[in-house]
Amino acid sequence: MLFISHPDCELHDMGTEHPESPLRIDAIKKLLETSTINEKIKYLEAPLVDKAHLYRVHENEYVDAVFSNAPTEGILRLDPDTSMNPHSLNAARRASGAVVHAVDLIIATSTESAFCCVRPPGHHAERGRAMGFCIFNNVAVGAAHALNTHGLSRVAIVDFDVHHGNGTEDIFQDNPAIMLCSSFQHPFYPNSGATTKSDHIINLPLPAGTDGHAFRNAVEMNFLPALESFQPELIMFSAGFDAHKDDPLASFMLEEDDYRWITNEVKKIAGKHADGRIISVLEGGYDLTALGNSALAHLEALV
Repeated sequence: MLFISHPDCELHDMGTEHPESPLRIDAIKKLLETSTINEKIKYLEAPLVDKAHLYRVHENEYVDAVFSNAPTEGILRLDPDTSMNPHSLNAARRASGAVVHAVDLIIATSTESAFCCVRPPGHHAERGRAMGFCIFNNVAVGAAHALNTHGLSRVAIVDFDVHHGNGTEDIFQDNPAIMLCSSFQHPFYPNSGATTKSDHIINLPLPAGTDGHAFRNAVEMNFLPALESFQPELIMFSAGFDAHKDDPLASFMLEEDDYRWITNEVKKIAGKHADGRIISVLEGGYDLTALGNSALAHLEALV
């Protein structure tokens, strides 16, 4: 398995009180380095993404504004929850660049899986705006690259973050070559997705307090049949671990084994239709212990 990250991603800092902390990456790396699967991991550095890749999923004007307004000192606020320091542009470019690099390597080699341990996260970033800690939509950039550069016809994105992947839906709502399966707490930030009607956008709004049993039943009834029918040539995870019972920002009750379970179930579908190809991209998860343990369970299943 490939593990793609970059030190730049840890320099993006929105303040000591902000939950989307540089320590999130460190929490995952430390557990992985002492795990039994570490010897099966190939560590790679993420390149800087080019604007051309960003233009595929974001409005040109938005991308250009982020580049031209990136601060050389101090803080630039993009929305109430999202800001940039002098290192944030490179961090965001590395985050999207990691996913593009993963797509290239997974499709060109016999490697079956990759994990992009990057920040800022991306699934809330819409075509024309940053929001919810996200600047560029990393998973969307990678999916568009798979379609446009590598000629794939069907890419599936499974988003198990506790928040709706509104940005990914906004970008791909009119593109049936992308299937988005997004589970999320509802009603909850960003207060979207519950009323979507689409054959290729499979949203799964679930109430606060949802535990692993209810989550698994809902995924079995909704996501798995849709993915089986879609027959994706590549599957991507928007891997947010903030549905964990210990996460401070939400009210789901998932545990580490629930992440292992959904990874294994999706992996079966990837094995049947996508030559086993899976790329996972870090999204949320804000209790450092829960994040590290949940991500490790996810990666153990991928390996």
